[in-house]
Amino acid sequence: MLLNKVRKFYDGEYDLNCAETILYAANEEYELNLTKETFKTMAAFGGGMAIEDTCGVATGAICVLGIMFTKERAHESEYVKGLTREFMDKFKNKCSTLNCAALKQLYRNDEIRCIKLVEVGAEILDKIITREIKALN
Repeated sequence: MLLNKVRKFYDGEYDLNCAETILYAANEEYELNLTKETFKTMAAFGGGMAIEDTCGVATGAICVLGIMFTKERAHESEYVKGLTREFMDKFKNKCSTLNCAALKQLYRNDEIRCIKLVEVGAEILDKIITREIKALN
């Protein structure tokens, strides 16, 4: 279950940002076999892309959707765009915003960091992925 994987990877032992956590967890949960170079792409998305703008949970999640459901490139269909929109809308509705600074004010503390946001993102992402995998089979 993706929720258990994000809890594992958000632990201090791994020292990952929110975006990295989502990608590492999805890689393990869905057996994506991602390379180290792919994981490195998420480093720049932590802390709302370093300026506390768009939440790393959201950017990590949509990265996973792109990896899992894009055939070759974005412009080949509206499919991934629709999944992205769905994730972003659901995350924003559940957490009230996509803005990292505002989310930190609402949910973050030094002890647990942003785990509540990571868990919400994982639950939404897992539901979308599970539904889409079933539909494709």
